[in-house]
Amino acid sequence: MLAKFRPALLCLALACTPASAADLMTFWDSPQKGGNSFNAGEPDAAYFEALAATGASWVRLTFSKWKGEGRDFLIGNADHYEGLPAKDLERLKKALDAAHAAGLKVVVTPLSLPGARWKQQNGGKFDDRLWSDPAFAGQAVKFWGDLAGALKDHPAVAAYNLLNEPAPEKTTGLTENAAMADIQAWQQKNAGGTRDLPQLYARMIEAIRAVDPVTPVMVDGGYYANPRALAAWPKRLADDKVLYAFHMYEPYDATSAPNMKRETPLSYPGITTDYAGGRTTWDRKAVAQHIDTAFDWAKAQGLPPTRVVAAEFGCMRLWADCGTYLTDVMDAVEEKGGHWAFYSFREDEWEGMDYELSAKVKPGQFYWLKDQGKADTLPRNGKLMDLLKARMQK
Repeated sequence: MLAKFRPALLCLALACTPASAADLMTFWDSPQKGGNSFNAGEPDAAYFEALAATGASWVRLTFSKWKGEGRDFLIGNADHYEGLPAKDLERLKKALDAAHAAGLKVVVTPLSLPGARWKQQNGGKFDDRLWSDPAFAGQAVKFWGDLAGALKDHPAVAAYNLLNEPAPEKTTGLTENAAMADIQAWQQKNAGGTRDLPQLYARMIEAIRAVDPVTPVMVDGGYYANPRALAAWPKRLADDKVLYAFHMYEPYDATSAPNMKRETPLSYPGITTDYAGGRTTWDRKAVAQHIDTAFDWAKAQGLPPTRVVAAEFGCMRLWADCGTYLTDVMDAVEEKGGHWAFYSFREDEWEGMDYELSAKVKPGQFYWLKDQGKADTLPRNGKLMDLLKARMQK
């Protein structure tokens, strides 16, 4: 009988972690495919069940659009963080419960942090305070320590994504797709200062690990999660449970909403844009080269490709070339062996990248039915979602 209890006694002596928690990183040891949930209201059970039915294994969930107890959901007020509002936290946990019941893993992702309120909730102005005032870094670190302490035992949580699309470079004069030498020089110049993103991440991770030693952390590269900004980091973070994320919308001039307002929208492949200090014509090869900068950096740091995540990618659903573009992005990520999550699944405020909607559903129809409370009557037979499903269900 005593032999049966020896493993338990050993664990008590060594402060072992429960197996379910210790295995969290193994979820990411093989390529995972999922979607983004950026809704204005909490997704319900039916929403997560529908996403799971596509073949998705994970969802990148933001709560920052939800209406909370204070101005900023779960933060209270990004002007001065004091603690997690209890009712907001319970609502987030309820959504996590629903995702777990549907069999989905969740990456918890704030759009705002103290001193870095999301532009769309900040009067259309970029909030640079986190990157210029050291007091806000301390508040952001405290926020993540508090949130990790509250969520560490939730079975749905597969990672904490510390901040969506950080851009400490934005107000400094560096252009987003500057020459790599310029991006590296900017990183070196700002090392150790308030705009040093890896340093801020290291502080946040230290606070998380003080309460949660096992849950993986996902970090976006700088300049809105540009893979080239990530590739300018001189080294990986010290923590060994970190996933490195980038977003893929290049060439943005073609994939984004403004392109649809042109009399003749820009086409892909073939569009030429300013890039890396010169000009690039975008095609399948150029897309892969842009994406490869993240994977090549990870390899140079001794990281496997499964530590790299294309955490967002997409294009306007009514763009004639969207299917070709999505295919080229997925091919590039999958050929490298990384993870991906398309943007986005059934966004309740915006139809632009809702791939379930067919081309016959025009924006006006979406918004009219939404205003009438009849959004659930929209036909969801879009060919682009069939394309994504085929990849997720492999």
